[in-house]
Amino acid sequence: MAACTSSLQPRLLSSIFGDRLVHSATPFLGRNPAFKNASIQFSRTLCNLADILFNRRSKDDLINNKRKCLQPGKVSPRLHVPDHILKPPYVNSHHTPGIASGPEIHDEMGKESMRASGRLSAQVLEYAGTLVQPGITTDEIDKAVHQMIVDNGAYPSPLGYGGFPKSVCTSINECICHGIPDSRALEDGDIINIDVTVYLNGYHGDTSATFFCGDVDEDAKKLVQVTRECLQKAILRCAPGVEFKQIGKTIHDHADKFRFGVVRQFVGHGVGRVFHADPVILHFRNNERGCMILGQTFTIEPMLTMGSTRSVIWDDNWTAVTEDGSLSAQFEHTILITENGAEILTQC
Repeated sequence: MAACTSSLQPRLLSSIFGDRLVHSATPFLGRNPAFKNASIQFSRTLCNLADILFNRRSKDDLINNKRKCLQPGKVSPRLHVPDHILKPPYVNSHHTPGIASGPEIHDEMGKESMRASGRLSAQVLEYAGTLVQPGITTDEIDKAVHQMIVDNGAYPSPLGYGGFPKSVCTSINECICHGIPDSRALEDGDIINIDVTVYLNGYHGDTSATFFCGDVDEDAKKLVQVTRECLQKAILRCAPGVEFKQIGKTIHDHADKFRFGVVRQFVGHGVGRVFHADPVILHFRNNERGCMILGQTFTIEPMLTMGSTRSVIWDDNWTAVTEDGSLSAQFEHTILITENGAEILTQC
């Protein structure tokens, strides 16, 4: 089936890119926020209006929240990766490579390689989830994840990507994504998203999930449950020839039923031999063109909030938190488009 082309300009970057905007026809894209796409801007306007009128919870709910605001802790030195492990090209470069143009489409050997990297990332994520308990630091989780990845002959993809200093992203409570593991200990009642990507034999597998730490309140549990359901429902819509915009519609429709906001600043992406490639996957309602291709791999990674969907980026240029301090949750899978729909690559 012929590929449908995407009209997205500028390209919104995935959840590992922060708030960087890029445009270009070249394989690695540079930042230039001057270029705007009318349909994206119109979609944002409508979504921001919905955020104000519908999704945002009352200020009283936020004021009465007894959680302490997330604060940065101490970041330990970057961990070592043995020399024999194959490293992606961006390692040791502080330049974010951007989204590679063109989809990641695989032959049978490529599909098996993607299955292997996806399976390992799922196993690492499952192990990381067992570590979540009050008192453990996110730095300790990072060290454990790092060790498991290198013990399996793989490279932790986030490490050194655009200068990112750690091997995994750990995003607690109001952190939408890109939380840098540090000395902060998890507390009873926290929720934490752990985002794992491994580079195994030249292929990236990318996945994340949100976990409960101790006794979590019912509102937080509902947010996490609905976010997981959004991902599951979006994956069920995927098949050759299906328009990518169906993903955003499916996620947004389900989130609206529970009055949760859908984050628009961070997106899914093609993944495979490169960490981030076309297509850009928008998780909110949109009118962007483009359809799914047999043999293609990409991520879907919706981020939902209990309040504002707007983010504030910390001084580390990575950590993105909700502007009103409301909780955020995320789930992510890497999928392969098959004749029968979508195969989830990142599950044990």
